[in-house]
Amino acid sequence: MTATAREQSTLPTGQHLDEARAEGARAYELDRAHVFHSWSAQEQITPMTVLASEGSYVWDGEGTPLLDFSSQLVYTNIGHQHPKVVAAIAKQAAKLCTVAPQFVNAARSEAARLIAERTPGDLNKVFFTNGGADANEHAVRMARLHTGRYKVLSRYRSYHGGTDTAVNLTGDPRRWPNDYGNSGIVHFFGPFLYRSQFHSADEQQETERALAHLDQLIQFEGPKSIAAIVLESVPGTSGIMVPPPGYMAGVRELCDRYGIVFIADEVMAGFGRTGKWFAIDHFDVVPDLITFAKGVNSGYVPLGGVAISGKIAATFADSPYPGGLTYSGHPLATAAAVATITAMEEEGIVENAARIGTEILGPGLRELAERHPSVGEVRGLGVFWAIELVADRTTKEPLAPYGTTSPAMNDVIAACKAGGLLPFANFNRIHAVPPCTITDAEARRGLEILDGALDVADRHTNS
Repeated sequence: MTATAREQSTLPTGQHLDEARAEGARAYELDRAHVFHSWSAQEQITPMTVLASEGSYVWDGEGTPLLDFSSQLVYTNIGHQHPKVVAAIAKQAAKLCTVAPQFVNAARSEAARLIAERTPGDLNKVFFTNGGADANEHAVRMARLHTGRYKVLSRYRSYHGGTDTAVNLTGDPRRWPNDYGNSGIVHFFGPFLYRSQFHSADEQQETERALAHLDQLIQFEGPKSIAAIVLESVPGTSGIMVPPPGYMAGVRELCDRYGIVFIADEVMAGFGRTGKWFAIDHFDVVPDLITFAKGVNSGYVPLGGVAISGKIAATFADSPYPGGLTYSGHPLATAAAVATITAMEEEGIVENAARIGTEILGPGLRELAERHPSVGEVRGLGVFWAIELVADRTTKEPLAPYGTTSPAMNDVIAACKAGGLLPFANFNRIHAVPPCTITDAEARRGLEILDGALDVADRHTNS
């Protein structure tokens, strides 16, 4: 049954639409009375109700299907309600719902094996967490203990999570209210040619100058004081800025030269999102630690983790690692990861993401950029793309100021939803980040809706 047909009668759950709407109205009432939302001024929001989901679609509180070009928070890599994963969770629940992390359980062991098989190099040990933020917390802790150093470097225009260390690692405005200058974090400028801090003319210059800047910062901060450099392999929420050729290899060389741990944050970019199992694989670089979450089981049950290299794992071979979580390697979460990774392998989902990016999203977004004066740049890999919206192409004036939104962006987002698309928006950008399972027809439909929304953006330009 098509999404339109379901809108007229029932939801994919089989629930009648009138019943679902009533249930959704009650949920909204309770939400507004009792739920405290993240990153929000509580009285200023009207959150959308979701009644159901399936594949690449979600149904809003009125029962209207929306093509999910957000993958929620960029994590439903295998789409919504994948039957193999839903069945695996139910099977595991019937077998063993929960167990303390000090005990061996089959789901966690198998998930660790499957992840270790796909990580580069010798990152063969996996410490499981509940999500991406605590994965980054523990990766930093491991690096500090391994090196005996404290400082950690991370780039501006980055996001690493909402817990204390992770939000201080973050290089976007969400850090500001939480940053007291005592976390041991030092930020630097990463490569971003479209808005270069280095006045570069091309990617080669951007790589050279960004690496020279990082090298100088290391020297000024004191190499022997720095435990780790944390980088999103491809920065996500901050703009999907694919590193130029040679940059990640240059960071690896700097880390090796100064004895610094290289942490690759793959929380958003990993598990197929860029068309490879891990985004770092695009750059032929092996980090010392990889943090992951989101796509490892498409967010069906909260799960994250740290993949650990042999030399760092050896630090804790005979000395206890001073950290843990009550739900580390939770059976329901790791069973979902096993089913997710297996489905991705069997169904060619990573390959589909790569093909969609190369054949449909990339060419389609570039064609939109040629026709719409509001588009300053499109960039991305796989099913991980950003559309940079500007009021003026010449000056690159963003359609919303850094760190906030604008009436123009609100109009664009509203146009996306009116057209049947659920977008991911941040500051002056729309991100095209659908599930890795998206079909050709769905991807083309998403581009059509974006085309209409960009007509709205064009009306806010100086052209």
